[in-house]
Amino acid sequence: MAVKSLKRAQNKIKIKDLKLDALLEVTLAINSNVTKEELFGIYEKVLRELDIEKIALYIYESEWNLATWYGLEGEKLNINVEQDLLIYEEIEEVNSKSEAIFDGFDLIIPVFHKTKPLAYLLIGDIINEAIQISPIIKHLPFIQTFTNIISVAIENKNLAKEAIRQERVKKELELASQMQGMLLPTTLPQDEHLDIAAFYKSHQQVGGDYYDVIWVNKTEIAMCIADVSGKGVSAAILMSNFQANLQAGVTHSVSLPELVQYLNDKVIRNAKGEKFITMFIATYNIESRQLTYVNCGHNPPVLKNGTEILQLKDGCPGLGMLDYLPSPKIGVIDLKQNASLVMYTDGLVEVENNKKEEYGTTRVMESIIKKKKASMAELNTFLMKDLEQFKEEEPFVDDIAILSCKFL
Repeated sequence: MAVKSLKRAQNKIKIKDLKLDALLEVTLAINSNVTKEELFGIYEKVLRELDIEKIALYIYESEWNLATWYGLEGEKLNINVEQDLLIYEEIEEVNSKSEAIFDGFDLIIPVFHKTKPLAYLLIGDIINEAIQISPIIKHLPFIQTFTNIISVAIENKNLAKEAIRQERVKKELELASQMQGMLLPTTLPQDEHLDIAAFYKSHQQVGGDYYDVIWVNKTEIAMCIADVSGKGVSAAILMSNFQANLQAGVTHSVSLPELVQYLNDKVIRNAKGEKFITMFIATYNIESRQLTYVNCGHNPPVLKNGTEILQLKDGCPGLGMLDYLPSPKIGVIDLKQNASLVMYTDGLVEVENNKKEEYGTTRVMESIIKKKKASMAELNTFLMKDLEQFKEEEPFVDDIAILSCKFL
């Protein structure tokens, strides 16, 4: 009898030491920032040493996954966590349940952080006819604590990984914003022939909106507005290349059809089919007062020419959408004195109000008519104030660029 008591005492000490060593090992592992696989390896080893026959541990990492298991074929488990496990908020006995999905398991142990479920552990006992206390019952408080430690460690790893990702995105957007700021012109023509003004509002630091005004020669000027699909550094780099190619093409006085095809080839080469650019480009001759333009899949600018209000739609598909663009339809318009042209990106007209109505092109037209005697800077300011009133409490969802020109 004394020998049996001694053995039981020694076994208790052994188990106690095992648990202490396990807690120390996992703590050191967490502090050493070991991989998730190493943490699960420690977890599995300890539960095996406690004579737990089978386990299945489900952990939430943006979605529920079977993180580790033994004693059964994991691929044959047919458990849907959201349907089968989220209903459990306390330890639940399942060996008496009729659901086949829990066959071989005795308990479900949920792990929560406040009200958020982090993990679910399913465990099954050794099949043993001997009269003895189940290892699950004996070690349940420790198993619960140990599972909690592992689950929280994995959650912290995921949070740290997400924080690093967000910081990387933030730095990328800051860099892209700086790049974009360098692309936009700092001064615009204001003389007896032209009144040009621009407005730019970024959404979440950076986007792909771009505008430019380039003198072709002493009597001809080019003006362009464009929008690259996507955000971040890749969009900013593509737009930087686009700017360089645009300025090179314009200053070499190539025709608009040639320029558009040249820019399309460059976008395809640089974007490799992953992005595209919509663009409106026009040239204006201050002597002949003739405006020539091509719209490459962009929101149609609005032109007030005398009593006429026009949307400039002639052109072709966006740059980078097709390997070879069909010959674009060129728009040619003779401008009257004080004609006004407003070019913009989709961030202006696609803003919605509380009724889910878009600001739309019609309101741009109405603003031009209402402010026909205003300077272009005043017109841009009016447009943005009108937009602010229109959208009510709804947020801006995209960048907004406006390039307005009055032909005096």
